[in-house]
Amino acid sequence: MGNGIAVAGNMTVDQLKKIDIYPEQSKLTTIREISCSLGGAVCNCLIDLAKIDSNIPLKAISIIGNDDMGDYILNTVGQYKNIDLSRVIREGRSSFTDVMADETNKTRTFFFFRGSSSKFSDKYIDLDNIDADILHIGYILLLDGMDAKDEKYGTVMAKVLCKAKERGIKTSIDVVSEESNRYSKLVPPSLKYTDYCILNEIEAGKTVGISLRSNNGKLIAENIKEVLRKIRDMGVSRWIIIHAPESSFGLDENNNYYTVPSLKLPKDFIKGTVGAGDAFVSGVLYSAYKGYTMEKAMEIGAAAAAWSLSEADSVSGMKPFKDVIELYERMPKQTEIFI
Repeated sequence: MGNGIAVAGNMTVDQLKKIDIYPEQSKLTTIREISCSLGGAVCNCLIDLAKIDSNIPLKAISIIGNDDMGDYILNTVGQYKNIDLSRVIREGRSSFTDVMADETNKTRTFFFFRGSSSKFSDKYIDLDNIDADILHIGYILLLDGMDAKDEKYGTVMAKVLCKAKERGIKTSIDVVSEESNRYSKLVPPSLKYTDYCILNEIEAGKTVGISLRSNNGKLIAENIKEVLRKIRDMGVSRWIIIHAPESSFGLDENNNYYTVPSLKLPKDFIKGTVGAGDAFVSGVLYSAYKGYTMEKAMEIGAAAAAWSLSEADSVSGMKPFKDVIELYERMPKQTEIFI
């Protein structure tokens, strides 16, 4: 390897609003603080990767608007000299997300304006000129053009992943968490052409129709192996990793099963949860690029996610690789045993 990692999908602006508590319908809450930062798979993963290792060649493939938000995206991501922005097209209005960050329980709720990212499709991805070892695309369910039906491959996303693999590029996907029944229709077509499938427990469960959370929020650990096997049966060729706050779980290319506990963080360490999932993905992608084992990748992903939690926005908390490793070795681990 040596050609780097390309990330395709949406680049958005997160308008973060810290609120006392998320209100019931028709009720009022107080906004305590407002800030602006970047979001979306392309911004989050590429900046995280650039912070982890400033020497890896990184490529952004996306659409942003011809507006002030688009300028903000380019100016901010452009500060990282190893990120190539030449494949970012400007059309229409930029995507943005209003993020409501509940200060009581540290959860967040998203209101997303798709904007120009809804147009993003295969015509914006020139596979012959990407020159990358890994292509990561995010997010399924959030890119209308990529989720569109394709008669041969099922979805446009699946077609892009297939064509990438034909060119010797390893592929990776991520899915957005939403309240819908679209998972079983839109995710499986892409899995046939995916090398690295990295999902949270909600997304993985909805993809195969097996819940991994009980009604009271408890992780249903006994279902995890079955979910991993079903995702394998859908065609993922290398790593399948499910990450959850308690732990991460995975099957490698030889169907070896691994469980890696999350870090037990002090309460005052956690400033917000926006971007933690993409940080985990970034740690895994970095590890795959460097040739580490899947188990090591899960450890790096857990530590990268923990650093992300140390700041309120998506990317400010990320640290260089040596600090990521040091955090995993230093911090206590979650002690509950999962099968």
